[in-house]
Order: sequence, then structure tokens, then C-alpha cells
Amino acid sequence: MADKSEKNGDAKRRPGELTPEEEEQLYRDHPLTDDTTCGYGPMRSAFLQKFANKKAFVFLYGILGCVYSATYSYYNGTITTIEKRFKIPSKTIGFISIGNDISTMLVSAVITYYAGRGHRPRWMTFGLYTVVAFCLLNALPHLLYGAGQDSLMLTREYGATANPNETSELIEEERRKVLCRPEGGVPCDSSAGSLAPQLILFGANFIAGIGGSLYYTLGTSYMDDNIKKSKTPALISLSYFLRMLGPAIGYSLASLCLKFFISPSLTPTITTKDPRWLGAWWIGWMVLAVMLFVMATVIGLFPKQLPRAAVRRMIEQERLRAKGDKAALAAAENPPERTSLSDMMKTFKRLLRNSTLMCNNLAGIFYFVGYSPYWIFMPKYIETQYRQSASVSSLVTGTVGLVFSAVGILTSGLVISKFRPRARYLAGWNVIVGIVTVMGMVSYVFLGCDAGDATTRSLLHSGELSEVTKCNADCNCDYVPYAPVCTADGRTTFISACHAGCGNYYINDNGTKVYTECSCVPRGNVNGSWVSEGGGEVLAGSCPVDCMRPFITFLAIVCLLKFVGSTGRASNFLVSVRCVDEKDKPVAMGFGLTLMSLLAFVPAPIFFGYLLDSTCLVWGKTCAGTGNCWLYNGESLRYMLNLTSAAFVTVGTIFDAGVWYFVKDLKIFDEEVKPKEVEDVQEKIVLEE
Repeated sequence: MADKSEKNGDAKRRPGELTPEEEEQLYRDHPLTDDTTCGYGPMRSAFLQKFANKKAFVFLYGILGCVYSATYSYYNGTITTIEKRFKIPSKTIGFISIGNDISTMLVSAVITYYAGRGHRPRWMTFGLYTVVAFCLLNALPHLLYGAGQDSLMLTREYGATANPNETSELIEEERRKVLCRPEGGVPCDSSAGSLAPQLILFGANFIAGIGGSLYYTLGTSYMDDNIKKSKTPALISLSYFLRMLGPAIGYSLASLCLKFFISPSLTPTITTKDPRWLGAWWIGWMVLAVMLFVMATVIGLFPKQLPRAAVRRMIEQERLRAKGDKAALAAAENPPERTSLSDMMKTFKRLLRNSTLMCNNLAGIFYFVGYSPYWIFMPKYIETQYRQSASVSSLVTGTVGLVFSAVGILTSGLVISKFRPRARYLAGWNVIVGIVTVMGMVSYVFLGCDAGDATTRSLLHSGELSEVTKCNADCNCDYVPYAPVCTADGRTTFISACHAGCGNYYINDNGTKVYTECSCVPRGNVNGSWVSEGGGEVLAGSCPVDCMRPFITFLAIVCLLKFVGSTGRASNFLVSVRCVDEKDKPVAMGFGLTLMSLLAFVPAPIFFGYLLDSTCLVWGKTCAGTGNCWLYNGESLRYMLNLTSAAFVTVGTIFDAGVWYFVKDLKIFDEEVKPKEVEDVQEKIVLEE
């Protein structure tokens, strides 16, 4: 039986591969050096050395990526709450979001050129500490400015009780701000739209860009250098799989935090369904900062080079030396060159002339621009299109679609490792993925909520939104905050009780606030006859809308596109690291990030932020000017956002076709060698020892 199993093992082994026993023996005989030992300085031990292997690194790198990506999805999941709290329009949020991309654009290529030739795990630790600072700075605006007056006035502790007879004169005055006030309007809020919180948020994102580029470029190149080429797709996909769980965690954490009131110690008088609800967006940053700090410190313990990878590199060099292949031997030995400005510029020129790399980079750029509104503004899109709460939008965005992305990445990596397809097959599949993605984005245009749009149109007069009409012309509603009210028949929504011309209010037995004497609302049936003039009543809150059917269809297509799109991730990575020299891998990835930041990460959020703002119907007003948008034109938003995104992805698919053309001679996997060559190398190593 033993002989039979050995024969079966030899039959399954590919030509030139060592058996686990042979590799283990060579590993044991190979002496450890400072470059292959775990720890910091004198902090080295045999216990730590047990974890100096590819499995431990891939697992920790994936888990670390999971938490790292959770920080950005948490940020995206809380964007609408941040907008409401600090009265920030979407275009400004878009500019704040690109702070990390600006720093990536400025330093990524240069810093990865130098860090890529140093101790990469320790450089990653340094970079991830900047992401810890990003988390703490994002929570700082709440610690400095608190929950805000608007939120505090909606709590019982500050006097907003259910019984109006128990309220103080101050609270009563706050409540009457939303009513029609012919004697004089509400003064503007001088604290709204403050620039200081916006600068803090931008600075946080700017710092994080350094850490993001180091984590991605150095981590993936370290894995590729220390893992057998045949196993790279599977293990890289495993790390991507673990990383893809991060957005699910981030959005779920955002959903959980937003269910708590922005000041958890207080008791709110509104529910999460109220558009004025502000959740505790700041809590999650504390949790993420602690987790990142611990894991970033641990990953820096890994050696400059994994011991088994050092043994395999030695075997390969001996094999090439025995064959007399001087060119291949020089490339395999890859002696570290002195870093210099002139060498860095030569490296950049070499990368720019690489047709395969540049087509791959340009395809990625256009894909990202096309996908960016769904990554950045997906919670907002779901809120505005399908009338879901901020908590539900964050939860759905972070779980449903991203789980399918993770499964797609893992599946594609396993398939590629098993069948080892040629480069042209990998590139051709990416073209198919692009075509399917464009078709899916176009289908989003037809998945609107008609009932919701009809409710929105009820605010329109002569095809345009007119906040001032004949019935509320004397109400002075300019600075009244957005607080929608609905007519008793559930068909018409007004921006606020002031815009409905309401002069008074009361709270009924079930706690619902009812506004009365509304000059823009017919009184309805009075003594058996219809009375069309004003004086009717409205209820607090938007009119209910059932958007569940188009919402479910939308989610189904999102899941399909997430799965199909993610299957091309491993292919893109393999093409990008195989079409350049070994020594150029880290800087090639950093150079690609620089181009991505310059042409996609920086302009895309600003561009789509302006695009979203152009469809706004109701703007909040501050003393400084325009605040955040409260209500969007759903139909215009669907057409403009989805068709624009589809156009960008189409261009990216064309560049993917260019990659397919140029990769015809590209070698993705290791060259297979004859068993006799391996035996000769092993014998030579033993004799030398």
C-alpha cells in the first residue's frame, strides 16, 4: 500500500516540483539569517519562527485587509449621517473622500520604489499606523462638536416631551420653527456648514492614503515573491476573499451604530425611520482603530523573506547555474540595486513603455470610475431610490452584494490554480466580464420606484419644484429645516409644515404630531360636502411608499454583477505582476496606484458628487449658503448615474481587449523542469554542504 500511495503521489506531482519531504529537509538544512527570522531586533524566538510561513502570512494579511477595508466601507455607510450632522453637500463629501487618493497620487510611486527594496512587513506596519490615525481623526469632530443642537432638541432630556404642556418656552419655540410664521421667518443657523469638521475629515483621509498604498503594493508583492507561482492564484484569492469580508463587516458595523442615537446617553423622541434621525456614527471608529493597531503591530514581526522561499530561490539559482543560462540566472539572483533618483526615473520609463501593463492599468482606471458611484454612494442611492433607512441601506450594501464578491474571488483563484489557463484566456474572460457589467448597469435605469417618484412629483408645480407658492408665500420658510409632512390621504408630501402653510399643531393619543390650519391643504369633507380651500391637516413624516419589488430585483442584479466582476480580480493581478521584471513588481503596483489615483480615485468622487447634486430637489439652507441635499429627483438620478457609469465601463472593456491582444506570449506560471534537473541540483547542494 505504501508503494502504491507513493506512486500515486509521484503521478500527481508536476514535473520539477519537490515533494513536501524533500522541501522540508532542505528547509531544515538551510541556516536562518536576519532576513529570514521573525521579530523586532532582539525580540526573536523559536516560538515566533513557527509562524514564518506563507499560510500564516496570507491568513494575517487577509484578516488585516478585512479590517482595513472595513474602515472605508464604514465611512461610506455613515456618509449620509455625516452630511446631515455637519450640513455638508455631496460634492464636498466627494472632495473629502479623495483626500487619501491625493496622498496616494503624490507619494505612492516614490515610497513603494524605496520601501519595496527594504523590509516590506515593517513598512506595512508603518503604513497601517497611519490608517489607525485616520480612524481616530474621523471620530474627532464628534468629540469636539458633540451631537449638534438639532439632534439635542429631539430628545426628552432637552425638553422634547410627548406632552406639549410640559415643555418649556424655549422648546415650544423650537417646535414652532417648522410652522408658518407670517410675522417673521426662522433665523439661519450660524453654526451649520462649519469648515473645521470638513478640514478634519479631509486630513484624516489624506493621512490614510499613505498606509493604503503601502499595505496593498508591498503585501501582494511580498506574497508573490514568497509563494510558489503555481499556488499564487489560490492564496492571493484567499487573501482577497478575507479582505472582501471587510466591507460586509464595515457596513454591518455602520448599520449597528446608526441604530443608536448620535448621543446614546439621551432618549430620542423620533425613530430611525424619521429623516432627521442621526445615528452614533462615531462609535465604530474607536473599535476599528484598536483592531488595526494590534494586527498592524503583529504583521511587522514577519521576516524580510520567508525561510522556505529562500530555499526555493537557492534551488532555482543552482538549477540555472547548472544549465549555464546566464541571463536567467542574473534575473533570478536579482541583486538589490542602489536606489537613486535616476534609477527611479528609468524604472518609470520602463513601465510606461510596457503595453500590457499600461492597457491593464487603463482598463482598471475606467472600471473604477464606472464602479465608484456604487462603492461610494450606494447607501445614498438605496435611500433615495427605494426609500430605505440609513441603517438598512448600510446593512444591505455591506452584506448581500459583497458576500457574492468574496465567493467569486475565491472561486476564480481556485479554478486558475487548478487549470493554469494561458494569459490570453484570463484576459479574454475579463472582456466578457466587462460586457456583462455594462448590461447590468443599463438595467438599473429601469429599476426605479414609480410610487416614490409620484410622491416626489407631488411637490412639483408646473414641472419644477417651487418651495414658495401662493398658499405659503407669507410663511417665511427659507431657513426651516427639512421635516416632511404627509396629507391624511397619504398622497402628497410637503417639505415641512411651514411649506404646507400650517399654523398650529397638536399631538394625538398615539404620540403622532398633527399639524393643523394648513393653507396649502384642502379641508376635505366638511358636513358632507367637499371643501377645496385650505385649512386641512397633515401628519409628521413622509408619505409611506412601497418600493420592495424593484428593490429586491435591484439587489438580485447587484449580486450577479458582484460575483461575475470579482472573478476577474485574480486575472488582473497575475497579468500586472507577470508582465514586468521581478525587481519592478512593487514599484509597478505603486505606479499603477499613482495613475489610478490621478485619473480615477481623485476625479471620480468629485464628478459623481456633482452629478448627484445636480438632481437635488430640496437643499438645506445655512447662513453660509447651501447645506446638504434632502430630496433627489429619483428618475433623473437613475438615468444620469447609471448610464454614465456604463459608458466608463465600456471604455474599460475596450482596454481589456487590448490586454488580450498583448498577452499572447506572456508566461503566467513557472517553467516546468525535468525531474533529472531537480535531482542534479539537490545533489549539488548536498555536496556543497
